[in-house]
Amino acid sequence: MPALPRPAFGPGSRYTARAALTRPRPARPADVAALARRLTGRDLWLARMLHEHRVLTTHQIARLAFTSLRSAQRRLRTLHQHAVLDSFRPLTALGSAPEHYTLGPAGAALLAAHAGLDVAALGWRPTHTGRIAYSPSLGHDLGVNELLTYLAARARTSPEAQLTLWLSERSAARRWGDIIRPDTYAHYRDDGHLLPFFLEYDTGSQPLPRVEAKLAAYAAFTLATSSRPALLIHTRTASRDQALRHRLAGAARELGLRVATSSADFTTTSPWGPWWAPLGPGTRRTTLTGLAAHWPGLAPAVGLEPTDADTALTLPAPPLPPTPTPGAGA
Repeated sequence: MPALPRPAFGPGSRYTARAALTRPRPARPADVAALARRLTGRDLWLARMLHEHRVLTTHQIARLAFTSLRSAQRRLRTLHQHAVLDSFRPLTALGSAPEHYTLGPAGAALLAAHAGLDVAALGWRPTHTGRIAYSPSLGHDLGVNELLTYLAARARTSPEAQLTLWLSERSAARRWGDIIRPDTYAHYRDDGHLLPFFLEYDTGSQPLPRVEAKLAAYAAFTLATSSRPALLIHTRTASRDQALRHRLAGAARELGLRVATSSADFTTTSPWGPWWAPLGPGTRRTTLTGLAAHWPGLAPAVGLEPTDADTALTLPAPPLPPTPTPGAGA
């Protein structure tokens, strides 16, 4: 099988589909009731996160929920052994990729039981992990999750900074897909400022006119809903960032949108830092908190309130796990 199309830089840049194989485990049916008694609140939270965000690497999970990489690896192996999680490790041109975790059959059964649904209604299929592993959007999805896991995990060292809401692309589409389809929607709070934002994670695969066309949809959403989130566009390189800024500045100004851009050349492991530049003449790069202060009229998107159509699994999963109980693992 030929290699899938790959981005030139960043998460997913060296992946091919050839090594996307699930690790073996003993073949035995899962006793959901017995298994549930062995799981911690953090384990159930992780199953929900993987249902919501599809795939997370060992490092991303450790960043969010564990005190060390080793403790994360130990617990993840146990959860994989009990089929709560599935995993694969893509082949890389150099070195080795981290383990990539998805929701496993027992995890899907547990979530369905908690929500009073059957597994089919959950949307999980036995081919779930394979579809993710071979998806040409794998690198894109991991790139989005990389940014947001760093933002969420910052609360562990800076309690005043919190990612209070993180919606996946699928959840955002469920709410606003008739107008816009962002890669994520989130609320970041720091130093008394709230930054509600849509994120477009630009891999460079789309021509600039197509990216520009998305601004009209965001403007239509703002007009139709009277809400005013920011729009953040994250690119792979500084040169792509500059090209987008040159192309989008006029349209953003005419449409009245609050747009800021950055790239992987800047953000690395601190996407909250002074790497974001609002579109417009003479603007300088600033922090996410600086963006919120620069745009005092920002307001969260509408459509976030629970409705009768929601279930426990269509509501947002908390970006961080519950406080661990004694003996639950590091």
